Amino acid sequence: MGTVGLFYVGVVLFINGLMLLGKVDPKAAAPVNLFVGGLQVVTPTYLIFTANGDPAQILAASGLYLFGFTYLYVGIGLLTGLDTTGVGYFSLFVAIAAVGYSWVNFALVGDPAFGVIWIFWAFLWALFFVLLGLKHEGLARYTGWVTAIEGWVTAAIPAFLLLTGLWQAPGTYALALGVFGVVVFTALVPMTRHHEPRGGAPTHAPRPDLPAPAG
Repeated sequence: MGTVGLFYVGVVLFINGLMLLGKVDPKAAAPVNLFVGGLQVVTPTYLIFTANGDPAQILAASGLYLFGFTYLYVGIGLLTGLDTTGVGYFSLFVAIAAVGYSWVNFALVGDPAFGVIWIFWAFLWALFFVLLGLKHEGLARYTGWVTAIEGWVTAAIPAFLLLTGLWQAPGTYALALGVFGVVVFTALVPMTRHHEPRGGAPTHAPRPDLPAPAG
């Protein structure tokens, strides 16, 4: 059940990334945030209630709320025009918590691939904090690309592999994801900087009222 939710996290991250890049209107992105946010709250609640007190299952489900609340927060904010600082500082909390969940996957669960994926999410939510909480709007284009890419590599593709039984080499996936993240996210830095168009005025990525997030 959690894997199905992860697949649709890929959808919302992809849409929110396009929103930050100015390809999707903010209000048009609100429904998918609400749909997936609701799913990511209902799913862990069901998993916890059916865990029969198993601490490992409860721990695994608990992290899903971080993302469910984020998407609900974003969806409501997009529809009502809320200031972004609230979701920005909530994203800071998520980023810090994600580091802890990464350690859990490396040290306790023995799944290095999802240990790396949680690091990806910590990085992404840290970007949300800087963009939305601290109002560094120059990061909008970079954050949009990272968000859209993470929708595929941390959610949709891993979920599909899990659902089809092809997630069989977590160590290899961890290494591949780590190399991919360092290379691609570093290369995006110069590619997404503001540039001077022919008219001489700097171009800026459009700033939506709110973006989204993992997991």
